[in-house]
Parts: sequence; C-alpha cells; structure tokens
Amino acid sequence: MSDRHSAREIVALVADDSTFAELPASIRDPRPDGPLAWPGYDASRARAAERTGEQESVVCGTARIGGARAVLIAFEFGFLGGSLGERTGDLLEAAYTYAREHRLPVVPLVATGGSRMQEGMLALTQLQRVARQSALTREAGLAQVAVVRDPTTGGGWATLGAGADVVLALPGAQIGFAGSRVRPADADPAAYTAEAQVAAGAVDAVVRPEELRDTLARWLPLLTSPSGTPAPPPEPLGDSAGLPGTGWDAVRRARSPRRPHAAAYLDAYFTHRVAISGDRCGGTDPDGMLCGFGAHDGRTVAYAAQTGTATRPAGYRTAARLIRLADRLGIPVLTLVDTPGAANDAEAERQGTGAAIADLFVAVAGARTPVTTLVIGEGGSGGALALAAPGNTWATADSYFSVIAPELAAAILKRPPREVEPTADQLRIRPQDLVELGVIRGTVNP
Repeated sequence: MSDRHSAREIVALVADDSTFAELPASIRDPRPDGPLAWPGYDASRARAAERTGEQESVVCGTARIGGARAVLIAFEFGFLGGSLGERTGDLLEAAYTYAREHRLPVVPLVATGGSRMQEGMLALTQLQRVARQSALTREAGLAQVAVVRDPTTGGGWATLGAGADVVLALPGAQIGFAGSRVRPADADPAAYTAEAQVAAGAVDAVVRPEELRDTLARWLPLLTSPSGTPAPPPEPLGDSAGLPGTGWDAVRRARSPRRPHAAAYLDAYFTHRVAISGDRCGGTDPDGMLCGFGAHDGRTVAYAAQTGTATRPAGYRTAARLIRLADRLGIPVLTLVDTPGAANDAEAERQGTGAAIADLFVAVAGARTPVTTLVIGEGGSGGALALAAPGNTWATADSYFSVIAPELAAAILKRPPREVEPTADQLRIRPQDLVELGVIRGTVNP
C-alpha cells in the first residue's frame, strides 16, 4: 500500500468517520505571481489547485480519533510538493491558535518538500512562524503528535515533524532535512528513511497506514490526561524471602536472573502503554532504558525504566526527554531503577555520558510533576541515582543501592577480593539500611 496519500485520504485514514470539520480558511489574497513576482507562479498554483482540489498545500481541521478530539494539519504533497509559503503559514498559525483556544492536541500529518522556491526567503521565514506556534502550544501544555509521510524533508521536517513531542512515521517514507535533489551524490539513500530515523533516535516508531487510527487513538488520551497525584510505587513481584540478611545477599538477589525485571513490572502496572524511543540527538538505548506512557488505575502515568544493563548516554537523554514532556503535560512519572551503573566504555564517553547523566539529574530535580521511583534491582552509583526521585524513592527486597558496586569499592580501597563481601556490609546497601539512613522512603515487600 503506497503512503503517497492526498491530504483528504490521510485524514480519512486517521479520523473517526464523519468527524472531520475543516477550519475556516482566512488567508491573505495572493499577489500576482507571489511576493517575488515570480514568472509563471500564478499558473503553477492554478494547476496545483485544479489537480488537487485544494487552495493551498495544507488542509486544517478538527476531528475525533478514537473518540479523542484533535486539530489535524494534513499536507497535500500534490500541491507544489507540499511546500510552505506565506499562505501556508497563515493556515498553520490559525490551526495552532485554534488548538490553544480550545485546549486540543495537534496532529500534523506531514508530507512536504520544504519551503517554496517561488517565494524565496519569505517562504523560508515561515519556519520561524511555525516554530513560534509550536512553542506557544508546548508552553500551553498541549501535546503534538506528528505522522511523517513520504516524503518529509527540509523545514517541514525540522519544524512540524521533528519538533513534535511524539513522531510516528509511515513505512519506507523518505525523511530527512536534505531532500533527494540536494544531497551529496554519494549519499546512502537508506539513511533518509523512516526506519533509519528510528534507529537514529529521531522517530519513535514506524506505523503502517492501516494502523494509524488505532495507534493515535492510544496516544492521544494518554497525552491529554493530566494529574497532580503522584504515581504509587508498583506492587512487588516474585517470591521474595523477606529482606536480605547481609549486604552481599542484597547484591546476589539484585543480580539474580530469576528476579522480575522492568518489563514484568511495567506489564503488571499498566493496563496498556505506548513507548517513545530515541534521544533526538542521534541515539537510542532500547536494551537499557524503556520510556513511554501508560494507563494505571484509569489515569496516565509516564515511565522511564532501566532494564538491568549498563545505561548508555542515549538512554539517559531519552529518560530526560520523557520526564520533561510529562512535566509539560502535567502527567506524573514513575521511574524504575535497575542498572549496575552507567556504561563506561570509550564509545559511551565519546557520546557524552557525563553530560547525559547531568541533564537527567536536572530534569528530575526541576520537574514540577510528581516523580515516584522504585529500585527493583541494582542501584549502581550515579548512573542509577540520576533516575531516582529525591524524597520519593522506594525499594524492593530484591534490590540494593550503593555509591559504587562492592567489587569496585574494594578495588578503590585496595582491598583483596576476599574483602568484597564485608565491604558490601560496610557500605550499608540493603533496602532496610537505606530506609534507616533516610536515602529512601521505604520498602515494598511481598
């Protein structure tokens, strides 16, 4: 199935039947051959209008998607390549203004080749205009979920697409800042695809056209349900034998492959959930950090969960992105701590481990929305603490939290291997020790 849908076709794919209502178009009268008096521009626009039935490259309106009301911005690629000009900017500004006035999320359905050549720099400056509208909508606490289609390039990708809170893409769609006619001759075309953008952390997921409505119907209610009540910590899983007797016992239990990990806790906690992916800086950490939004007891809770592996810089940046988004939308956050520590290989350093951890500390510390943390396994050093909520952290009986792993602590102190287990006791890393020290609020035990 081709994803070269017209604006009306893509609206029909995502909107509930008979719910789309086009917003009144209030756009400036066209000047003869446009602001630059470009010869033949009027004729090009007339042919585009006749071919598509549209007066501009976007169609804006409201609709329900799975019952959730939203503002839709659908690009018509058949109208001069879905390019942005002054009148496009008029329509986009009006759509975002309507969304703010009526407290509605915005769903751009993007297919564009960029700015319109026939309007020169006046077309390019529409990107600033769009960015301003997006920023105002973000400040208003309203979600933006983009669907990027084939193709989405240039400024349309760099504003309405990549600038959205959540970015979904159609399979095989050409996506990138550089369009096909302006790339280096030896550029790998596979780098400019939806799948490549997911791998690079710029797109959250690839969604088939026939699944768009259901996918958006899961996302929109979750992103439009603010709550000021903290998320309760999850109930403990597994058959724990009470609290650990020694520090080393706590370490062994936290490292056991048989204890429940993040995915099991998330499955038990949420009735359904959707995931975000990528740090928007070129990286992902799918094996180390799970982030997204889910429904718990009838309300939305955002989550960032370590999976038991060393967390990579992209994982920390994705978690910071999740927490800031939840904070803007007024959604409480649950974090699950479970890592031996931050990845410490050379590549992790080149990717900015320290800066990524620092940014996550700031995101958690600056969050106005309540953050709740449960330590479910290893709590290794600052790489674990960065995800923990000050004053609202809990721990399971199968966990420990330490300034550093006992083996590494012994090595730093120049102690022989036989001193590792006593060192674990001295560090006081058991859940009950952490409660006594005031590091955590309490334990959740079977």
